[in-house]
Amino acid sequence: MALLIAGVDEAGRGPLVGSVFAAAVILPAQYDLPGLTDSKKLSEKKRDALAAAVKAQALAWCVASAGVDEIAELNILHATMLAMRRAVQGLAVRPHKVWIDGNRVPPGLLIPAEAVIKGDSSVIQISAASVLAKTARDAQMYALAERFPQYGFDRHKGYGTAEHLAALQQYGVLPEHRAAFAPVAAVLRAVNQ
Repeated sequence: MALLIAGVDEAGRGPLVGSVFAAAVILPAQYDLPGLTDSKKLSEKKRDALAAAVKAQALAWCVASAGVDEIAELNILHATMLAMRRAVQGLAVRPHKVWIDGNRVPPGLLIPAEAVIKGDSSVIQISAASVLAKTARDAQMYALAERFPQYGFDRHKGYGTAEHLAALQQYGVLPEHRAAFAPVAAVLRAVNQ
């Protein structure tokens, strides 16, 4: 029997708003995913197409998240680890091993795991997870943009761009913003003075 490897990656650690997402993907021995690499190196159109292909071809996949309340309670690193653990635990097929993008393994996985620095560019399973996590995170930003068009979430995806910081100053902090992140905390402090 082939060794089942799950690749795991996250999306959304740096933005000032929304959940942090993680995905876990187990690919079959044979797959057809031309151009699959780290999601940050792909156009949005290519990412969306690859996300659909990964979901269609994977032996198992799961996307999970940790919300703004969990980020506030745990901090962004531990919330990311929680989202990764949820993604692995949500797989319909139990992998023999888990490879995780980055330099640390979430505690409590109960499956042999190792961290792979720059794994999203070098390990196809992690690249697949990278694409699923990023497209799920982007979908959340598009949904927020529909509710709050004045913030421009569809353009900056929640990152601390000049446009986003100006919108924070003008329109204030939403419940979906990460209150502990410095630019958001600064606006909250100014309001509360």
